[in-house]
Amino acid sequence: MKVLTMSAPELQRFFERSPEEVLSDPKAPLAHEALLAALEAGQVRAAERGEDGVWRANAWVKRAILAGFRRTGLIQMEGPGFPMFDKSAYPPRQFTLADNVRLVPGGNAVRRGAYIAKGVVVMPPAYINVGAYVDTGTMVDSHALVGSCAQIGARVHLSAGAQIGGVLEPAGAVPVVVEDDTFVGGLVGLFEGIVVRRRAVLASGVIITGSTVIYDLVNSRELRKEVPEGAVVVPGSRPASGGFANKRGLNLAAPMIVKYRDERTDAATCLEDALR
Repeated sequence: MKVLTMSAPELQRFFERSPEEVLSDPKAPLAHEALLAALEAGQVRAAERGEDGVWRANAWVKRAILAGFRRTGLIQMEGPGFPMFDKSAYPPRQFTLADNVRLVPGGNAVRRGAYIAKGVVVMPPAYINVGAYVDTGTMVDSHALVGSCAQIGARVHLSAGAQIGGVLEPAGAVPVVVEDDTFVGGLVGLFEGIVVRRRAVLASGVIITGSTVIYDLVNSRELRKEVPEGAVVVPGSRPASGGFANKRGLNLAAPMIVKYRDERTDAATCLEDALR
């Protein structure tokens, strides 16, 4: 298929129209290919950080991705050892040596429309979905998920089993963001548009959503929607309310910030000290 060459502003104008106009346009398949190429080159992103530090979704990008699902049907795609069945708009992404991405043998899957920077390491089995952005030097370890449109910074470590949730709808919703130099421990779950600021450390088993209350023990405050820069977060608990819970000594999970990193300590040292 011939790829339509379109700049980011041209793509935006094409996909900002109503879904009916986009889907009925005969140029839609070519525009879709141009969109995938732009996403994979990092020329357009599903979300971006503004000069004020606030992350905002590019709603037109997410609507364009959704249009690809709606426009195409299910096909059989050949895979290593077994066939796959998915919408034809988003086949597995193919890499070359020139991409300088380490895809370690054993069964990884990266979908078309995902940006994977040079120097990224993907350990098997891991999955990176359409619209995701994974910056240079990041490690995506075994059984880790980078969901649709999730934004992962540079030199991030996603440990084994880490789940970075995807957010496609609503189109205006900010996806999960993990900024540069963050350490995400094993089996950590980040969902519903939570933003994790640079150099944070999340201990194994921490679960945080956009509505989770994060208890900052250092600064005596409660936080939502964002993990502060350099925060060291560990799993904690708080008493559940009500007579039934009180009688049985029941507790609810509560992520807690127990310290903050400084320039002299790396993530592993911070985590070890915090868990002692």
